[in-house]
Amino acid sequence: MKLKQLLIAAAATGLALIGWQVNRASVSAPQSSPAPAYRQAAYAPQKTRPTVEAMTNLGRLMFFDPALSASGKQACATCHSPDHAFGPPNDLSVQLGGKDMTLVGTRAVPSLRYMQNVPPFTEHYHDDDGDDSIDAGPTGGRTWDGRADSAHDQARIPLLAIHEMGNASQAEVVGKLKKASYAGQFRAAFGNDVFDRTEQAFQSALMALEVFQESPVDFYPYSSKYDAFLRKQVELSPQELRGLALFNDERKGNCASCHISAVMPNGAFPQFTDYGLIAIGVPRNKKIQANADPAYFDLGLCGPDRTDFTDRKDYCGRFKTPTLRNVALRHTFFHNGVFHNLEEVMRFYVQRDTHPEKWYPRNHAGKVQKFDDLPPAYHGNVNVEPPFDRQPGDQPALSDAEIKDVIAFMKTLTDGYRP
Repeated sequence: MKLKQLLIAAAATGLALIGWQVNRASVSAPQSSPAPAYRQAAYAPQKTRPTVEAMTNLGRLMFFDPALSASGKQACATCHSPDHAFGPPNDLSVQLGGKDMTLVGTRAVPSLRYMQNVPPFTEHYHDDDGDDSIDAGPTGGRTWDGRADSAHDQARIPLLAIHEMGNASQAEVVGKLKKASYAGQFRAAFGNDVFDRTEQAFQSALMALEVFQESPVDFYPYSSKYDAFLRKQVELSPQELRGLALFNDERKGNCASCHISAVMPNGAFPQFTDYGLIAIGVPRNKKIQANADPAYFDLGLCGPDRTDFTDRKDYCGRFKTPTLRNVALRHTFFHNGVFHNLEEVMRFYVQRDTHPEKWYPRNHAGKVQKFDDLPPAYHGNVNVEPPFDRQPGDQPALSDAEIKDVIAFMKTLTDGYRP
């Protein structure tokens, strides 16, 4: 694990285990504190070195500023609502954006919470458990296809994406920052002449957004009922305990195989993801405008948004495993937003292979077109581990009552619990 991840994990562990009710003042560095060394390196030529507090405050202002978009109506927070764990505030499969706020996206908006330990993307990931013999395969990175290695890299994407905030260039973003009400704070943090150099000003803006997204109180508060349970501050209900057992049981839900629920060996609280990229074979979402073209397929790790693995056919259909923390606040699920409630998601998981006719269309001959959002050449990439190890006619891995138990447990992962 990188030094940065180790340091952040240690900080997160301390906050989680102690159970502090932190406030912004307690996690911000004083004005005299310089940025960490790995950040200072990017600004070595500057005489002014920004503090963590200054960048956090600037990042927060930028995150909520719609004036940074081409339309003047869309901020980062428009799609990443703090009231919804920095995920989408509605049940739209994909969000609208662009200069006129009419362009339709191609992927669902993920939550930005609990991203502080995401490792950079690698094709060969080995857990930091002392056993390097197990290769977990493609792992890490941000966005659904893992192409951004940090919040810094990720922040660039929506600012310049034509169907999101829609800016035509870095210069356009910097020009808006120069006119912003907080332009003086930007100069104070990064130097009076920062706007004289477009590339540096743009990189400074990305850095401020990154630092803001590492604020514990906002992005990884560890304040759910399950966190309180791990601290032995509260007991889970009988139904929640049954759900946890089913969630972990390899023969039943087997959810924890990807959404890790146990405290890490180093004491860090679980993130409920293994950061891997996996093909689930979810149904095609006809509500996505791009899908009106029968030749269009979102293949995740092998394109079209990611372009460095277009020749890796074994990667096609793989998308990031999201954290399940705050999942009960969501109304849009999977990379294409095809499902809109947890019960529907759980039923798909346990009935994908036992009752495929419930989830996929039929062709002209009446045959079910399983995995219809993935060309047949890549169907072999789709995961077949439990609960995806069954055949038509088999009993689903979970009954209706057991599905309700698992959902009851997942609701304990919502932040803001008060014992």
